[in-house]
Amino acid sequence: MKHFKTLSSFLQYMELPLPEHPMFSIYVAQEESFLPCPRESSPPITNDCYSISLKKIVKGDLNYGRTSYDFTNGALIFIAPRQVLQWDSSVIFEQKGFSINFHEDFLKGTELATQIKKYNFFSYSVNESLHLSPKEEKQIESIVHNIKIEYQNNQDEFSKEIIISQLSTLLKYANRFYERQFLNRKELSNDLLEKFNFQLAMYFESGKLSENGIPTIEQIANKLNVSQRYLSDTLKKETGKTTTEHLQLNLIDKAKDILLQPHKTIAEVAYELGFEYPHYFSRLFKKKEGISPSQYIEKYKMN
Repeated sequence: MKHFKTLSSFLQYMELPLPEHPMFSIYVAQEESFLPCPRESSPPITNDCYSISLKKIVKGDLNYGRTSYDFTNGALIFIAPRQVLQWDSSVIFEQKGFSINFHEDFLKGTELATQIKKYNFFSYSVNESLHLSPKEEKQIESIVHNIKIEYQNNQDEFSKEIIISQLSTLLKYANRFYERQFLNRKELSNDLLEKFNFQLAMYFESGKLSENGIPTIEQIANKLNVSQRYLSDTLKKETGKTTTEHLQLNLIDKAKDILLQPHKTIAEVAYELGFEYPHYFSRLFKKKEGISPSQYIEKYKMN
C-alpha cells in the first residue's frame, strides 16, 4: 500500500495542482475543469493529510475502508490521516465540487488540532457521507469561497489563523448538518438498531460467547457494513444509549435467562456469557440491575 507523507506528494499523485502552501491546499472545480479526482483509478493509498471534499458521482463506486457506495447526489466526504482510499476507472465525477487538503501538522499548536479529533464523521465511510440540501450546499460553498480568497492572497502572519478559523466554521456547520441527517433518517436508525440486536442474538445463539468472548463493537459494525463511529452516533441519537450500552443490555437480558437455570453457579454463567473474570460480570449486572446476580436469583425464587 502506497503512503504519502507530504501534501505535495499526495496532490502530485492525484494529478492536482501543487499547493501554494506546503501544508494546505484548496481546489475548486470550475465548469470547464475536472472535479478533484482526475486520476482515473488507484490501488489502496494512505497519507498524512485531512481531506474535505464535495463530490457528485455520476457513475461508479468509491471504496473507502471496507465499504463501497454508489450515489449521484452531492455529498461532503471527510477523510482523516492514514485512512485507506481506493477507486477504479468506472467512477465518473460531475464537473462540480471542491477539495480541501491539509497536512495534520498544519493544525499543530491551534485549538482546532484538538477539536477536529472530536468530529466522528472523519471516521465515517463513504456511504455515511453528509448529503447536503441545496441551502446547506450554498452555505458550505460560501465558506469555501472565503477560504479560497485567503489562500490565493499573498501569505502573511494572519493567513494561517484566518484559514483555520474558516475551517473550524466549516466543520461546525458540517456537524450541525449531520445532526439534521440523523434526525431525518429515523426509519433508517430504527432499522439499524433492529439489525444490531439481530446480529447479537445470532452471535449469542451460535455459542460463540463462551468460545470467542463478548463481540467487539467493531465486529458488529463490520457485520452491518457500517463504520463503528457511525453505528455509535446513529444509535445514540435515536435511543440515547451508546452501542456499548446496547451490548451490555443484551448481555444482561441473556444473563437473566441463564441465572435461573438450575445448578448454575455465578462463575459458570459469567464464563458462558464470555466474561474472562466472573467479578466483571457481577459488577456489570449490579450496575445495570441494582442488585447482584445472587440477589436476583433469590428475588426470583421468592416470587
